[in-house]
Amino acid sequence: MNAIIAEADAEQALPEDGAVLISVAPGPAAAAPRRRAKTPERDTRVTAQPGFVLHSYPHRETSLIIDVFTRDYGRIALVAKGAKRPLSKLRGVLQTFQPLSLSWSGKSEIRTLIAAEWVGGLLPLEKSALLCGFYLNELLVKLVARDDPHAVLFNHYVTTLNQLAHLEPAPIVLRQFERALLKQTGVAGDFTRCTSSRQPVDPVESYVVDPERGPRLARAADAWPRVSGKTLLDMEREDYSDPVTQTQSKVLMRFLLAHHLGGAPLNTRQILIDLMQL
Repeated sequence: MNAIIAEADAEQALPEDGAVLISVAPGPAAAAPRRRAKTPERDTRVTAQPGFVLHSYPHRETSLIIDVFTRDYGRIALVAKGAKRPLSKLRGVLQTFQPLSLSWSGKSEIRTLIAAEWVGGLLPLEKSALLCGFYLNELLVKLVARDDPHAVLFNHYVTTLNQLAHLEPAPIVLRQFERALLKQTGVAGDFTRCTSSRQPVDPVESYVVDPERGPRLARAADAWPRVSGKTLLDMEREDYSDPVTQTQSKVLMRFLLAHHLGGAPLNTRQILIDLMQL
């Protein structure tokens, strides 16, 4: 009896005519989708960066916002938390014209100062040299964009502070820095060639300097300052030994700076003009 039942079950299990039985093994469970690994955030901490304080102003009750000029990161803004507190170690460190080693963190427009150490190596600026130093700082604040590195200009700034501290002639030192500032920020070109003709500047000819294009031969109707070709060539060589070059370069740089400042006044410049006729 059991054999009959087994045969019947076997017959029911047989396929119909022409059909083929295929044995399918159970497949593995569908794999869960892989999670994409997070890209690690960029390290926003900067340590031991050479820099100088250009300007500072109060922030809330106990802090300062400092505008600093650094070698590798250009001009940036930092919040110095607690710097106004009587016992803060930063009070005596965050001074203008002092070489500093700065550390900060953050990605926003205003980063957070972590540490500031006095490095030394420069003599302090005094009397008229101190006013000249504030003039340099005002130029940097108004003409150098934030987060725009200028390592060459930074080195020129250090050299200029050192020259002023050693009482080198301020008019010559300032003209050299003004010229370097406009060149390094990309708003002043070559003084050795006319921009229209591309011909070399002739020392005996009279020229004007277009603030946006560069030197060209002077015309009768020009209202811009006229300078000799020799003055332009002297300025390109940083040679201000000729009194005529000193006089003409002063007028020319005052004109060019006024244009690129868009009419914004330079407070320290006016003080220097009144006191020293620079």
